[in-house]
Amino acid sequence: MACYLIDANLPRHASVWAGGGCEFVVDINAALPDADIWKYAAAHRLTIVSKDADFTDLALLDASGPSVIQLRVGNMKFREFDAFLVRTWSDVCELSSRYRLIQVFSDRIEAIS
Repeated sequence: MACYLIDANLPRHASVWAGGGCEFVVDINAALPDADIWKYAAAHRLTIVSKDADFTDLALLDASGPSVIQLRVGNMKFREFDAFLVRTWSDVCELSSRYRLIQVFSDRIEAIS
């Protein structure tokens, strides 16, 4: 069963997502508007993983909606991004099981209830 919905703005071939547990917006509809991604994630009990700040705003406004992991790491080459995820993903997942909003920066992870 999937736990995470990976937004279209993220590379689907990141090694941390290869083991399953993820659905990809590009497999549903790459042009899906944010509001529909939000509804889909809520209906399927998925945590949205995105670089898009709009989902963070929605998480702060809609307490009944899905959880969000926002990757705020800027632009990285794929190899660098993948290595960053390998280093941080287990911590991010552990925090996402306890908090509604996780913001991941290159130097820290912030968790908000």
